[in-house]
Amino acid sequence: MKVSDKVVQNLRVFIQKNEMQVGDRLPAERKLCELLAVSRSSLREAIQQLISQGILVSKVGAGTYVQQVPVDWSQHQIVQPLSNLIDQDPEYRFDVQESRLILEGGTAWYAAQRATAEDIAKIRQCYERIAHYQAIGDDDEAARADAKFHLAIAEASHNVVLIQVMRSLFNLLEFNVVLGRRKVYSESHRFDQLQDQHLSVMTAIENQDPEAAKNAVCGHIEFVIRQVRSIDEEEARQQRASRLNRI
Repeated sequence: MKVSDKVVQNLRVFIQKNEMQVGDRLPAERKLCELLAVSRSSLREAIQQLISQGILVSKVGAGTYVQQVPVDWSQHQIVQPLSNLIDQDPEYRFDVQESRLILEGGTAWYAAQRATAEDIAKIRQCYERIAHYQAIGDDDEAARADAKFHLAIAEASHNVVLIQVMRSLFNLLEFNVVLGRRKVYSESHRFDQLQDQHLSVMTAIENQDPEAAKNAVCGHIEFVIRQVRSIDEEEARQQRASRLNRI
């Protein structure tokens, strides 16, 4: 990959990560070079490419602005079809979880090696938000905070491709978390277990222990898979028993 192409990708991720909207102004050139760790010539070339794609617009004497929020190519090609499959067949929930094992094991591994103090602060903030929203009974926001916790770990990997994949699958990840929470978080002690697992992942990243981080996040996802399957089986048994009682 050419340096200029990588800078374009990094700039797109920067816009997405900071949730910039149409009309928002990019930081000054000097500041942006520092944030992306690139030269001015590479940055200017990347900006020109995004201007030609209609993502950015340059206003003489005023700076560079977001004209169109970048949309990941996979948003419609991957997320929508998989969401439809989950609606049609609940077993696809477990396919999503298995794919998370592969993807998030890698992001946690690299996050433990590369996370900055700012990255760790963001991960911790997401962790605390999960507990806050759970405590006040806001399940939707708790689920979103849960998904953002995992996304923050991906961002801490500082691997552009992994970040793009995780961001493009964010809606699917959030949907999957919501489904899992409806099952696993139905009992308070399970919430405590899951929070302890989140804490283990976060602690391993803070301690810069890649193996522990990978094992912790994979153990967390595997726990959810086992619990959801167990709850599904119990619900199925209860439904069968109810039908038999009506006979």
